[in-house]
Amino acid sequence: MPKLLRYGLLACVAYFICMSVAHFFGVKLPILFVYYDTPFYAYQDKIISFAVVSYIGLFFAASRDIKTVPIALAVLGVTVLGLTSVNLSDALASVLKEGQSTGAYWMQTAMLASIWIVLTVLYLRRPQA
Repeated sequence: MPKLLRYGLLACVAYFICMSVAHFFGVKLPILFVYYDTPFYAYQDKIISFAVVSYIGLFFAASRDIKTVPIALAVLGVTVLGLTSVNLSDALASVLKEGQSTGAYWMQTAMLASIWIVLTVLYLRRPQA
């Protein structure tokens, strides 16, 4: 596996660990919480923190075995599509305050999409065995 691809996947592991910890402890930082300034219930954040552990395991496995990289990329791609759907939804709009911008949500969605693009390019351009 190319080193840059492995490092990118491991960077995702580190990022998802930070996200999981932030959700578990309710540390509402925009980079770790997409919808950091919307109403929430603490139990939801605990559930998210446990669900993010699956991303940690998946990206760690992908960093160790090139065969699992397409699965990790597919999952990240679906996540970006899901966040896009939420960002455009009436459900999100209904919990926002008058005039509240969704710009920060779109920036995090774009960040994850950028990570997906970079990892996909690194994967597709790897030397074939």
